Amino acid sequence: MATLLHRLGLASVRHRLLVTIAWLVALIAVGVGAGTLAGTTANTFSIPGQESTTALSLMKEKFGDASAGATVQVVLEAPAGQKITAPANAAKVAQIVATLGKLPGAVSASNPLDPKAPSVSRDQVAAYSSIKYPVQPSEVTDEQREAITAAVERARAAGLTVEARGEALSNPADIGGASEILGVVVALIVLALTYGSLVAAGMNLLTAIVGVGIGAAGIVTLSGFTELQSTTPILAVMLGLAVGIDYALFIVTRFRHELRHGRSVEAAAAMAVGTAGSAVVTAGLTVVIALAGLSVVGIPFLSEMGIAAAATIVIAVLVAITLVPAILGFIGLRALPRKQRDVQLSADIPDGRGFIKGWARLVTEQRWLSLLAAVAALAVIAIPFFSMKTTLAQRAAEGTTQARAQAIIDSRFGPGVSSPLLVLVDGPNAVTHATAVQKQVAKLPDVALALPATPSQDQAAALITIIPASGPEDQKTVDLVHAIRDQVADADGAAVYVTGNTAVSIDVSQKLNDALPVYLALVVGLAFVLLVLVFRSLLVPVVGVLGFLLTIGAAFGATVAVFQWGWAADAVNAGSTGPILSLAPIIIVGILFGLAMDYQVFLVSRMHEAHAHGASPKDAVVTGFRQAAPVVIAAATIMFAVFAAFVPEGNDTIKPIAFALAVGIAFDAFIVRMIAVPAALALLGRSAWWLPSWLRWLPELDVEGAALERRPTRPDSDLLHAH
Repeated sequence: MATLLHRLGLASVRHRLLVTIAWLVALIAVGVGAGTLAGTTANTFSIPGQESTTALSLMKEKFGDASAGATVQVVLEAPAGQKITAPANAAKVAQIVATLGKLPGAVSASNPLDPKAPSVSRDQVAAYSSIKYPVQPSEVTDEQREAITAAVERARAAGLTVEARGEALSNPADIGGASEILGVVVALIVLALTYGSLVAAGMNLLTAIVGVGIGAAGIVTLSGFTELQSTTPILAVMLGLAVGIDYALFIVTRFRHELRHGRSVEAAAAMAVGTAGSAVVTAGLTVVIALAGLSVVGIPFLSEMGIAAAATIVIAVLVAITLVPAILGFIGLRALPRKQRDVQLSADIPDGRGFIKGWARLVTEQRWLSLLAAVAALAVIAIPFFSMKTTLAQRAAEGTTQARAQAIIDSRFGPGVSSPLLVLVDGPNAVTHATAVQKQVAKLPDVALALPATPSQDQAAALITIIPASGPEDQKTVDLVHAIRDQVADADGAAVYVTGNTAVSIDVSQKLNDALPVYLALVVGLAFVLLVLVFRSLLVPVVGVLGFLLTIGAAFGATVAVFQWGWAADAVNAGSTGPILSLAPIIIVGILFGLAMDYQVFLVSRMHEAHAHGASPKDAVVTGFRQAAPVVIAAATIMFAVFAAFVPEGNDTIKPIAFALAVGIAFDAFIVRMIAVPAALALLGRSAWWLPSWLRWLPELDVEGAALERRPTRPDSDLLHAH
């Protein structure tokens, strides 16, 4: 692989103009596609084949589009000391409802004071009108959302408290906001400090932006042909930007190393791709496999997210091994600080700063203390993980009209009103059987109200609305859904289904929670096999995998403490607190696995190389750490900054994911890889690099390109050895 990548790097730098133009053409082409072919994205989640999802399709078929479409609840509360049913307030409610029913795109708006179907609180202080749309929430346009907001603001002039909530008000995640800009600015600062050259820093950032631009624009273009989740493009941007910067950083750092050792610009670029590029391809492959591996869970929207993000990583790797050497050919010696450009340096100049070398010696000499301190710190941070709860029901950010509407409903009507369950009875004698079902369900624990069945127009189906006594995130509601499914049987050919947004959330959360251990076992097994191949050792992979599990536990623990328990929530502008989004844990595991393996490969491969060249086990750890740690620190700092930038200003769906990735990167790079791993390897000594004889047949992956440096000089490789 190293030899092949060396040739690719040499071809890219020699034909740098052609390579650069090709990438620019690709960027423009997908940009035009995104601008002209982009479609809408979805912000709801469902799994085909689940009972709740099947029932939604049947509802749409039996009761029309509006039955399974988006809804908005407009909550009206009378002034203090008054009742909403008072004649003066009732007239205002009627006028407001008439206006709501005429909103753009709306099918109807219910009258909460209608005696046939009232929706008034028991104390008669509040009521709510349900606006129905014939489309899914993601298909409600921005203009229609703005019309709802404007109508609510006008309604307040009547003297009532008027607020609105509902999935139709949720705006899909946007790309190109303050989060991305902030992350890029921090990355530029870190790169400039690392390189001591604004030219090199700008080039590194530019190539990463080209890669992530192509990936994101391609995903946006694809949305015109298939429905994608609104979080898919922003996840791809977040991850693609971080790894794009890091992969270019590894290659540029090696390029500068080769220049300082006297190679020509073209030879240095080719060697950088052949050596650091091999590690980039290996590391990128682990991220791609981890993300594409989300497909094994069998959840379509999760597979789509994983494959889209994996495609962005592939582009980032291709940019790193082709466009980066091409641009390096243009900037040449300007990649070095000005004072180093005219200095001929010898090949025995040590890498790494004094602090890094001192840190490595401290960790390896105080190895028991270092290892125990690192493990104990991460174990304590991981404690909240064991209290983690998940849901698809996203809470509105504090201070918004959605949050205020939810507060009124919870206090006046009870928490279950905003999350009703729908029981669909479908088939022969559906209406007759539905009456019996309604009476049976009404007697179950945690049922506040079971409304009479509403038959379909052809009498072939009936729909029963169940109001739980508890909220959508409460375990009692989950138990109620299972109780209905277990205790209410089909009869006379009529099938009974439990559906509604709350039931869909429960089903998806259960599926994701069941899939997480399987997926975790998959990626941990993959990590072990990959590291055995890379380092030809059994104990080094064990250390790497255990370190990854510590990273995952601590990342989840910190995320639960902030976003579920509310610790320091204001400091990170969490927006709202409560159970973690169901799809977050499995996405976090996939991404952090790939990134943790990046650092493991880049850091430990240098230790492995030093040991292979005859260094004692302890000296190999110190030497490898001294050479690789500065680059890993810079890479982790950049990645932390990119992810952290999405927390205070990002989309509410993305915030906990970005936070977990940011703290996970910090824990993995600065505690696991900088303290725990070198301390553990120092403790293991020579046994760290032991491989049983029955595994010696395994192929050797030369991720550091040692074959390039060992191969003899040939006429066609004079450029490589030029001084």
